[in-house]
Amino acid sequence: MARSVDAMIQLDKVTRSFGNTHAVDDVSFHVEAGEVLGFIGPNGAGKTTSMRILSTLDTPTSGEAWVDGFSVVDDPDRVRARMGWMPDGFGTYPNINCEEYLDFFARSYGLRGKNRLRAIKNVMGFTQLSQLAKKPISGLSKGMKQRLCLGRALIHNPKVLILDEPAAGLDPRARIELREMILELANEGKSLLISSHILSELAEVCDRVAIIEMGKLLAVGTVDSLLNQPTDQSSQNLTTQVAVKFISDLSEFLDWIKTRDDVEVVSSSYDTVVISCDANHEKQSELLAAMMNSKLKVFEFKEKQNSLEDVFLTVTRGAVQ
Repeated sequence: MARSVDAMIQLDKVTRSFGNTHAVDDVSFHVEAGEVLGFIGPNGAGKTTSMRILSTLDTPTSGEAWVDGFSVVDDPDRVRARMGWMPDGFGTYPNINCEEYLDFFARSYGLRGKNRLRAIKNVMGFTQLSQLAKKPISGLSKGMKQRLCLGRALIHNPKVLILDEPAAGLDPRARIELREMILELANEGKSLLISSHILSELAEVCDRVAIIEMGKLLAVGTVDSLLNQPTDQSSQNLTTQVAVKFISDLSEFLDWIKTRDDVEVVSSSYDTVVISCDANHEKQSELLAAMMNSKLKVFEFKEKQNSLEDVFLTVTRGAVQ
């Protein structure tokens, strides 16, 4: 894969080996301007190693990587000037407050005078830390510390953001607010690469998703294209799951299903049975009509939508190295 002039983030056949272990194994993908790419995989899959390479904190054993057209190996200083890195854990300095912390990093990026003060003010406003400017970092909640770490990554107004588990340990409200900030940053034209184990969150903010396991990239695509893939990839006849809610007695309903050779029970509760049946909508219509003709009192017949978790479980095998 040649370097794309439109890609803000690009890996081309990147491998990172530690002895006989290939933490990243021939990985290639890209992120365009204004795009949010979710990077998912089990623990030890190679996500953080890939992100560390892009952040110039590690070097690939082979392959190439670029940020905004600059090589992470040959031009690390230019990459750092264009990229904001938010690790899954970040250290703080004792006896300083939020404003002082951001001021330190603004100075580190070469911001001076009014430009530095303006950058600090803008970042604190965006992350909603203005009221906590003088609060010691040691007194911040987990959510506020995550905001501060994001602010540190944003202080020099980078074009590219790499966020490693930004929602880890956050309460539901904090995750919603973080999701809104991510979408706003993308709307501003920034490119974001985000790793997370909270797949439902990624499905709501990502334009595309890349799935990695044991260092190998297994799938890349839009969220919709991955969600629309059948979860039973080994089946020649496409099947789907349908949740059927009913008023009839559960045993009566299950007895009726036993008379059918085109339906298989996946799970059941007091008023709902999840069945596996033909994915063809005409076949499903015929199945529903048969239920109604048999006097079963059905009040809901709904095809179960695949989630990103379903796709993840289908594509990956749970292997570790």
